[in-house]
Amino acid sequence: MKLNQIADEYYLSHDYKNLRQETKAHYKYCLGNALATSVDGVVIGEVDGTKLSTKQAKLSYDQWCDRGISGANHIMATIRILFNYAMRMEHCVINPYVAVRRRPTQPRKVVWSREDVTKLLDTAYKDFSTRNIGLIAHMAYEWCQRVGDMRLLTWDAINFEQKRVIIQQSKRNAQVELPIDDALYDMLIQQEQDFGFQPYVAPRPVPRSGEYRPYTLQKLPLHARKLMDDAGLSKELRLSDLRRTGVTEMVDAEV
Repeated sequence: MKLNQIADEYYLSHDYKNLRQETKAHYKYCLGNALATSVDGVVIGEVDGTKLSTKQAKLSYDQWCDRGISGANHIMATIRILFNYAMRMEHCVINPYVAVRRRPTQPRKVVWSREDVTKLLDTAYKDFSTRNIGLIAHMAYEWCQRVGDMRLLTWDAINFEQKRVIIQQSKRNAQVELPIDDALYDMLIQQEQDFGFQPYVAPRPVPRSGEYRPYTLQKLPLHARKLMDDAGLSKELRLSDLRRTGVTEMVDAEV
C-alpha cells in the first residue's frame, strides 16, 4: 500500500479521530509536507510503505531541515507516527525514520521591546481586517500564554464581571485563571460587541461558508508576518516570542 493510501486510512482511524482538533490539523499539515517531498525523483507519498529505505528517509529529512530544523523535527515526528500506525496495521514491518537522527534546535531567546509591542498593536487595531490578529498578540503578551491557545480562545472562558479569564493550556493541559487589565478589558468589550454572536474571541474576520473560524496554524503566521512588516518590525520577531517577552518582563520586575 502506498504511503498516501496509508495516510488516508490513518485519517479515518480511531487513533486520529481521538486527537484534539488542533493536533489533527497539525498532523495533516506535517504529513502533507512529508508525503509531497520528492527524493531522487520519487515522491514519498507514492512509495509503497514496505519499500521506503532509511536512505530515502534521511534524504527527505535533510530537505526539511533546509527549510528549518524545528519544522523538520515536527514533520519527522509526525511521519514516524504514521509508520507506527502502518506497522500496527501490518502494512509494513519497519519504520525507516527511527534510524534518522534529529538535529538539535537552538532555543530561541528573542524578546520584543515595549516599543515593538506598541507598534504592532497600534498597526493592528487601526484596521478591522487585522484587529483580531492584534488581539491574539495582545492576549498572548498580557497573559504570557501561547499564541495557539489564544487563537482558539472562546467567549465562555472570559468572565467580564470579575475581569478574569480561565485558560485550558493545550501543551500541559493545565487550567490557569488570570486577571484582565484595563486596556485589554476595553478591547475585549469592543470585541464582544462585534464578535460575541459566535464562539471564538478572535476568529478570522471574514466568514467561510457562513461560519467564523479560527486562524489556522498555517495562515496565522503568514498574516502576522504581513502585519509586522506593515508595522516596520524586524524579521527576527515572531508572535510566539510574545509569551517569552511577557515572562521575561515579569522576572525582570521580580514578580
